[in-house]
Order: sequence, then C-alpha cells, then structure tokens
Amino acid sequence: MHRPRTPSRRTLLAAALAALAAAGSAGCSVPDVRRASPAADPAPGKPLAAGEPGRALLLQVVAHPDDDLYFMNPDAQRLLAAGVPLVCVYVTAGEHTGVNRVAGMPAAPPDRAAYSAARRQGLRQSYAEALGLPLFTPWRRSALAVGGGRRAELAVLAHGGRRVELVFLDVPMHTPRHYMALPALWEDRGLELPAHRSAGSPADRSGPYDHEGLVEALTGLLRRYRPTVVHTLDPDPDVQPGDDATRRRDSEQPGLSDHGDHTAAACFAWAALVRWVAEEVRGGAPVPLFAATAFRGYYNRHWPKNLPPGVLAEKAARLVPYGGDPSWACGNPSGCGDYGVGGGRPLASRKGWVRSTHRRWPGAGPRLAEEPDGRLAAYGVAGLRAVRWRETAPGAWGPPEDLGGGPLAPALGSAVLPDGRVLLVGVRLAALEGRGGPNRREVVLLEQRSPGGPFLAWRGLGTPEPGADRSRRLGSPVALALPDGRVRVLVRGAGRVPAERVRAADGTWGPWRVLPGDAVVQDGLAVSLDAAGRTHVYAAGRESVRHWVDGREAPGPLPLSGSAVASAAGELYFRPPASARLLGPGGADAGLDGSGEVLAAHSAALGTVLLGTDERGRAVVRAGGRTRTRAAGPPAVAAGLHLGARGVTVVGLGPDGRPWSWRP
Repeated sequence: MHRPRTPSRRTLLAAALAALAAAGSAGCSVPDVRRASPAADPAPGKPLAAGEPGRALLLQVVAHPDDDLYFMNPDAQRLLAAGVPLVCVYVTAGEHTGVNRVAGMPAAPPDRAAYSAARRQGLRQSYAEALGLPLFTPWRRSALAVGGGRRAELAVLAHGGRRVELVFLDVPMHTPRHYMALPALWEDRGLELPAHRSAGSPADRSGPYDHEGLVEALTGLLRRYRPTVVHTLDPDPDVQPGDDATRRRDSEQPGLSDHGDHTAAACFAWAALVRWVAEEVRGGAPVPLFAATAFRGYYNRHWPKNLPPGVLAEKAARLVPYGGDPSWACGNPSGCGDYGVGGGRPLASRKGWVRSTHRRWPGAGPRLAEEPDGRLAAYGVAGLRAVRWRETAPGAWGPPEDLGGGPLAPALGSAVLPDGRVLLVGVRLAALEGRGGPNRREVVLLEQRSPGGPFLAWRGLGTPEPGADRSRRLGSPVALALPDGRVRVLVRGAGRVPAERVRAADGTWGPWRVLPGDAVVQDGLAVSLDAAGRTHVYAAGRESVRHWVDGREAPGPLPLSGSAVASAAGELYFRPPASARLLGPGGADAGLDGSGEVLAAHSAALGTVLLGTDERGRAVVRAGGRTRTRAAGPPAVAAGLHLGARGVTVVGLGPDGRPWSWRP
C-alpha cells in the first residue's frame, strides 16, 4: 500500500505562518507550538516513594551501542553482578557510515542497516557473557511501543536471577542535511527524523521522532521501568581548546571534550528525568526516588588514566565479545559484532577511552551529620531533589524526607556550623529546554534553622562565571565550616579552575573569586583544615596535584594523580595514574588499595580514617593501622563517612534507594 507523503518542513512552516497571520487578524494570540518542559518545583515537603526493600533496577541511557561498555563500566557491571536488573536504552541506531571495518581487510561497501544489526549482535554477545551464558545464546526480541506510533526494538535475556533488557530507539545518526542528527534534534524546534530500521529488527514501520517525541519516549520508558538507579552520559562536557583538525579526527564537537551525540543524548535523558518527576507529582503520585549519575565520555582521553590493571582488564573484557569477529558463527547474517572494536584494539587505542571511568559530578555520597540527640542524619540527592534520612536507632533508618531544591545534580556539598546547624550546597539544573530555549545551571544553598530542625528556603548563590553556557560547566560543590564561623564554598567553573565564595560569620556572602594561579584541574575538589585552622584545597591537574592554602596557591610541585583526590587534616591522599595504590602524606603507602573515589576524615580521637572501594567494588575502611572490608550486604551506589562518639560509621545508599550502615 502506498503511504501518503509526509509534508515537507517548508510546507509545514508556510502553513504555520498562515495560521499565525489569520489568528493575528482575528485579534487572538497563538500559543507557542513548543511544549516547555514541566517547571521544577524546589519547594520541600513532597511525598516521596519509599520503595520496596531489595527492589532495584538500573536504567542506562546512551547515544550509541558501546557507550555503556566504554564509559559506564565497571559501575554498571558491579550492579549487574550483584543481581540488579539492567535496562540499557540506545537512542541512535548506531549505523554511522555503514562500514563494519575489519583490521587488515579492504573496507566493505556501506550497509547502514547491516552495520546497525551487527553492533546489536555484539551487545547481545557481551551481555550474554556477562550473565554467564554462551556468547550466541538466543534473546527474546520484540517490538515495544514508545508512543506516537513509534516502535523500539526490545531484546531480553535472563539467567540465574539476573536480567538484561536492551531497548533500541533507532534515531538516525546522520541525515542528508545533518551530519550529526541527534544534536540537531535537540536544538531545532521543527526538525523531524525518520526512524532508522536495523536489518532483521522486529520494530518495523516505526514512526518518526521530533524533539518532543524523543523526550516523551524516554519519559515513557522511565514510567514503564521505574528505575532506582539511572546512568546517563555527560550533558555538560568540559570546554576543551584545541585545533580543528584534531577535534575532527577525534570526533569531538567544537570546543568541548565529547562527541556531540553523547551530549545530546544526555540532555534528552535529563530532560526526561525532570519531566518524569514533575508529571508524577502533578498527578498526585509521590516523587520517584532514584539515584542519577552522569559519566564522562571522550573526556577520558584528555586526562591521566584512573583504572588499575585488574579493573581495566575486567572492563576491556566486556568489549571483546561486543567487537566479535567475522569468523564467528553467531547466526546473524549482518555480522557478529563491531569488528573495529574487538580483540585488543580498545587497549591499543591511543584515545584510551576504556582506561578511565569518570563521574560527571564526583562526590555523590551521602553527607552525614550528628543530630543533637546523637543520631545520624544522611543528606543526599534522590529523585533529583535533596532528601534527608534520619536514624530511628543506631544503624536503622527512617523514611526519607523531601527537602526540595530540584532538579539537582547528584552531588551535594555540606558543612556543619559551630552551633550544629547544617548547610547544604548543590548545583541546580535551572533550565534544560533545548530547541533554542534556556539551558543554565546555578549554585544553590539550603540552611538549617536550628540544629536537627527544619530548613529555611533555598537560596541561589549564582555562578563564578557569567553566561548561561558557562554555567553548564559547574562541577561538584564542596563546603567547609571554619572555626571562626565563616564558611567556604568551592566549585570548579567552566575555565577548569576552582572558585570560592565565602560566607562571613554574620551570614553575609562575599563575591565569587577564582583561586589564583594557572591551574587547570579535574573536578573533585578536596578540602580540609589543618591543626592551625588553615584551609587546604587540593585538585588533580594535568601534570600534578594543585594545592591552595587559605586561598593562595602553595609552592612546590606535587605528584600526578589519576583521578579525584582526598584530604584530611590538611594532608593529601591520591592514587597515581593507572594504579590501585593509595598514597598519603609524603607519598607513603596509605594502606587502602582499590579503585574509584576515596573519602578522608580526621578526628582527635580516631586520627585520619579513609573510605574507598576495593577492586571488586566493596567498601573498605582504613583506620588505626588496620584495613577492614565490608564483605556482605547490598552494594553502595554512593557512600559517606562519619567520625563521632560511636567511632567510624559508613553510610551507603543501596541500589534499592535505601541507606545502610556499617560500623567496621
């Protein structure tokens, strides 16, 4: 049957202009055809979904097949191994040029449908092996309706109590008019893209995507799966100066450290998260509680590598079955993987994407404070809002309380004033519209009225650099209370340098000030006070760790760190590039081998205590010259450290959205 021809964009625009003229002559106003995302509601007191104990689900939204394997592991693999079901949503069809390159062989003729299908076969091979099954285990494949006449391909495989679902939305990567279609779809109010059908896909005759349709499709998937953990790519990649030839060769967008598809897919994902929460609340439902994490992409190429050999080998192993081999008898006539990625090629690549895993907003662990009665309170971001959990008894946690502020980036800074009141500092996604609409971030503050009591209204602290686009590059905020009643708030800005704003003892705020020096540093600032009450700020730089004391750059070179650093009592703790070894003052072994972020705290009674994860992702504490490992219990999506009268307490947020306590 012949299908009606879709009207051209020019025809639609002419019709819209004619309608506008007619309405104007009738004295009526015509509403903007663009549907604005639901406004975020920062007011506190919303009902929160408590969640079911043990009920967890990880949903990932990526641009291309393999983004999850390159940028979100080992974090995703750790959760899958712990029994958390995984749903991975691939926004584009991944068809690129249609050439599935085989090393040492002449390039085959382009076949976009076949290349897309071969990459999906590679994903099925990789996740089958991750579930402990043979590479070519058959998956259950079907078409999934995602709204507006659009159909996605769904592939499902379960084994041993674990489950993986792969969802392919099939937005094309390129069109005749747009070399990169997804960024154009994010920015263009009138663009509509036909779905790209992969060879052999059960999702045939899918409807087209426009901006609103893609946001709604992702929002619908969030409603369907109701994840407790969400992984996305980086919606606001770093500024990355460089020559245009290098940028094109490395597939990075102008001036930024990532692929344009990654950024657009992440923006669509975060817009869908904002809409999901807003629509749930508008419909009278509680706020869905989930932990959201964004992962850096091509950023990994520009900084020292941070995965130790054991973790790197585990991560790279997931890419081997994805890459596949043309000699394999996988049963897929379109190909048995993405041949340019198989074997040892990910490790041999000069770009080194596989050798690091960086969170866009590090330091997302719960912030802990002691209440006047000695119980602990844990503060974090869940459902894009600030949330407080309180102990009902040592180690037992009550239901979450909504503190509002949303939509917030995952990481909170905190400080406890001398009178016991808590200050929380976050980064709000103040606008995330696309289609030429506003897109900006801001630093925000929440101050407690009385120790252990309610809070004042949220207050904006602005940004250290002007301009909406530069505000998007804000890093994770940190805060430090000084003995004289002042508070320092620090954040990394778009220029990749730390900036601070100081609150005086009387509560008045000074202006933002960029810390002096020529430092270009990674996100993940570490702050602490030494015995003399001086403020120490550390950050990992390109060639060495950078150090400031009381706002002035400290002299003398420090070693090179592979990732974010930690500090306690004015001392530095860091891991050299690609090393599991944690080093402390003077470069001495700190006794906490592992991978990932490290927290440090100091008290007169306990000395310096360190919290990290071992190479298997288990929580590890170093205190009093001994190392202790949490060998049982649910894994931690994020964890915090508290030193108090009860000794050392670790509080983690489990993948089911509930906190747990561990006293090693």
